Formats: sequence, C-alpha cells, structure tokens
Amino acid sequence: MTVGVLRIELAILEAQSLKDKRRVILSLKQRMRNRFNVSLSEVDYVNVAKRCCLAVAVVSPDARSVHSQLDKIVDFVRRAVGVSLVTYERELY
Repeated sequence: MTVGVLRIELAILEAQSLKDKRRVILSLKQRMRNRFNVSLSEVDYVNVAKRCCLAVAVVSPDARSVHSQLDKIVDFVRRAVGVSLVTYERELY
C-alpha cells in the first residue's frame, strides 16, 4: 500500500475577502473530491484572502497509481478557474 500526499499552494487573485476565497476554494475542493475521490484539507494561509494551501491524500496498492493520480490532480488544478497554481510538492509513504 502506498500513500501519496500532495501539498498545493494556490493564489486566488480575484478574492477581495476571506468570503470570496472560501467560496472559490470550497468549490474547487468539492470538484476534486467528486472527480478523484481523495481526502483534502486547507492546511495553511487560512486567514489570508489571496492565498491557499491544500493537502491532498491518495491511497493505492502501488506507487505508480499514486503518481498517476497526483499528476492528474495537478493538471486539474492548473486548469481550474479562479485559482493559479503557485507551487506543489509530493511525498510518498
């Protein structure tokens, strides 16, 4: 069994308030859960309106599947409307 953790830092350029940010991030998180069946949470920049850091966890029988799933998630976030991918890092356990 392999667990992959992806840490994604995002910029929410159009957010003027925390309410704007949370609306955008909540929508993104729900789409990611529905599409990829992953666990995720906002882990940093919680009280910053234009920035967000999400942690995504994936579990699979083999590392190749985890890498593939994490690659698809990064591509999905790159194409997402309302956010801009700043950086990401992944770890496998």
